[in-house]
Amino acid sequence: MADVRLEEVSRVRAGGMVAVSRLTLHVRDGELLTVVGPSGSGKSTTLRLIAGLEPPTSGTISIGGRVVNGLPPHERNVAMVFEGESLYPHLNVGDNLRFGLRMSRTPKEEMDLRVQAESRVLGVWRLLGRMPRSLSAGQRQRVAVGRATVRVPSVFLLDEPLSHLDAAQRDELRQEVANLQRGLGVTTVYVTHDQQEAMAIGDRIAVLRDGRLEQVDTTRAVYGRPANAFVATFLGEPGMSLVVGRLERDGGGAWIALGNQRLEFPGEPSGALRPYTGRQVVAGFRSEHVTGVAPGAAAAPAEGRRLQVRVARVDHLGPHLLVGCSLNANGVSVTDTGSDLFRPASASLHARFPVRSAARPGDLVEVEVDVGELSFFDPATGAALWHPL
Repeated sequence: MADVRLEEVSRVRAGGMVAVSRLTLHVRDGELLTVVGPSGSGKSTTLRLIAGLEPPTSGTISIGGRVVNGLPPHERNVAMVFEGESLYPHLNVGDNLRFGLRMSRTPKEEMDLRVQAESRVLGVWRLLGRMPRSLSAGQRQRVAVGRATVRVPSVFLLDEPLSHLDAAQRDELRQEVANLQRGLGVTTVYVTHDQQEAMAIGDRIAVLRDGRLEQVDTTRAVYGRPANAFVATFLGEPGMSLVVGRLERDGGGAWIALGNQRLEFPGEPSGALRPYTGRQVVAGFRSEHVTGVAPGAAAAPAEGRRLQVRVARVDHLGPHLLVGCSLNANGVSVTDTGSDLFRPASASLHARFPVRSAARPGDLVEVEVDVGELSFFDPATGAALWHPL
């Protein structure tokens, strides 16, 4: 097996369009790294650079300690699965699975054993004699995955392989792919636009934006301690809500003023946040830390932890309601490219309400905030200043 290293890799296309900019990334041996980002962020280009389908303009790409910049794809021992299944239409399922093994001159007995084993793992062993046109989309994609993994490459590259499947098929096949990868121990880079998919199966997540790496870490770290406001708002369904506030001192404590309301800061501002006392900051709210308050509930125990908001939208999500709320304060939205970091916006929050709540659009309601779970960001650069412990 092998690790993958990209050192200061850039890809500039004709006309000067920068697809990837000075990307440094290490995919560890045997790791499943998921790569997410907006459309045009460089996700697929990164895979194509590793595979050798596009040359880097600058920088170094290594697989297993060997620089592969000048090597053609077939000499890199990588296997790639694209978004649309790419089976050979004139070959049946069994011959599609055998194709790569035949090209590498694998002995027939070993080839048959591998095809049988892989087809059973992916649940396509009953389909070996059928032609691709007779298969469902999910079955064709299973075969495409099997054709890539049956020869046990050094690196497995997947470019949004499940995006055209329905939700049930995606959930089932993504778990099978993750189990297969871990069983084989093959270093894998998995590009997806589905954040839940990325967080569910990846050992680590790399977040790209405008051809640049914003953060790479474990799911827990990237979700709970995003490096900047872009990562905070991009990851999560919904992403983190950002509200412009002011960090103030009052008596013996600190407060976050949000428009004409305020929340009590938990403890003392410290670290990178300390110099922002008396200045503007951007407060980040996750929906799971903002909950609806039942009408008539006592206010005293929650002083400094509640906000009055107006319901803008109610989404029924089964076990709870996801309620979009407007707040009388200034908010910001984060752009997908690096030309502008923030755009002014009306402040809004997402809150979770009990499924039997009577909240309706237009209602003025109270929400309770778990202030110890707030994140804070620099209003000019978007860099993270403070996260929950």
